[in-house]
Amino acid sequence: MMAMMAIGGAGLAATLPGEAAEAKAGAGAATVPAKVLHHVFFWLKDAGSTADRDRLIAGLRTLAAIPVIRALHIGVPADTEARDVVDGSYQVSELMFFDTVADQKAYQDHPIHRQFVADCEKLWRKVVVYDTLGV
Repeated sequence: MMAMMAIGGAGLAATLPGEAAEAKAGAGAATVPAKVLHHVFFWLKDAGSTADRDRLIAGLRTLAAIPVIRALHIGVPADTEARDVVDGSYQVSELMFFDTVADQKAYQDHPIHRQFVADCEKLWRKVVVYDTLGV
């Protein structure tokens, strides 16, 4: 399987060892190789402010320099089909991929992450985090 992730406007594609044959066999949708996913949703204090949204996105991009992050995706709500189960009320999200729970903890404690929080926390009114472990 091939995992694809946008990082700072560039595409990253990687095939893990042993996956080339599976990909050729048309095994279906790709799975994410990282074991821990950290998905964060941000609601801005000024939800309509493009400047605040852009400042938050710029701050999130600095996190890509933290070595334990395998991949980083930063996004805004997609204009998909309206359904009762879809929550597009947030303004920005970030999705990070880690190899281990210890790596996710190292990210939390990293000086770049701490600086991001100090610089950007004044922009948001609410943050929701979903951390998942691959099964």
